[in-house]
Amino acid sequence: MWTIIQQIFPYAIVFTIPLLITALGGLFSERSGVVNIGLEGLMVIGAFSSALSIYSLQQTYPNQTWVLWVGLLAAMVAGILFSLLHAFASINLSANQIISGTAINLIASALTVFLARNITGSGNIRLTSGFSPMDIPVLSSIPVIGNLFFTKTYPTTWFILLVLVVSTFILYKTKYGLRLRACGEYPQAAEAAGVNVRGIRYSGVIISGAFAGLGGALIIVTYAGEFTGTVSGLGFLALAALIFGQWRPYGVLGATFFFGFASTIANVSQVIPEFAVIPPIILKTFPYVVTLIALVAFSKSSQAPKAAGNHLIQLNDNEHENPPNLEDFFIL
Repeated sequence: MWTIIQQIFPYAIVFTIPLLITALGGLFSERSGVVNIGLEGLMVIGAFSSALSIYSLQQTYPNQTWVLWVGLLAAMVAGILFSLLHAFASINLSANQIISGTAINLIASALTVFLARNITGSGNIRLTSGFSPMDIPVLSSIPVIGNLFFTKTYPTTWFILLVLVVSTFILYKTKYGLRLRACGEYPQAAEAAGVNVRGIRYSGVIISGAFAGLGGALIIVTYAGEFTGTVSGLGFLALAALIFGQWRPYGVLGATFFFGFASTIANVSQVIPEFAVIPPIILKTFPYVVTLIALVAFSKSSQAPKAAGNHLIQLNDNEHENPPNLEDFFIL
């Protein structure tokens, strides 16, 4: 049993990281009060943008690691641009946020496949090389945890974990984080206190676009190595992890690892003899079945931001005369 865990664990971390950064992006958006179910489409956009950028650069600069980081940056920029469509529709036009997010998913899938077919002729974009897994010196020699956490790791894994820590600090220890959470819980109070609610919500959606685009790119540069027009529903798994994690950064970390572990079992089961007796169809559907069970089990205890999905309500003059103190609602 221990041998199986040692085999699966490094892969589980690899599958967890794209889910984690995408769900973290969704957290910023929903904490600001904008529901973003377009994470799947934003991941597809990010995967396509990074694959195209890296594919083009690798023709001139083969085997250069910096090319991969440029691809990640391109994915974030593309994610931001497409998230602005959702932000404009949801915030400025007061459109239904579910419909707007669904439109992002539909546009992204169709547009990227169309562009990929016209560029490559096949619809797929294959990279020459991606990030290579490595063992962390000294740390990988630590008994037990060394084999689990510090072997076959990617540099992007540690980068995303750093982003998680910084994001947690921003959300709970800065004025911006206080205002972001206020806009998702009490937007009228935030507006009365002088907070630019529209601007804060725009920033939340933009961050979600950047993180989701990065999540899609991480799939390409680590274990996939090729853009195929889909991210296999990982954007929806990230949404489920966001709910399962109760809209809290470290809760999201635990939820995404749970789903990442389930995805690992489905994807590496063919190379592990112990799973050979289980029908492949059961293993392939395992992560999605686990997701449904988890959502059903925890749906009653879920506490989403109160104003998530609600449009801004203009305050009357009386409310502006005595603006409340945001610290009355939140503790930094």
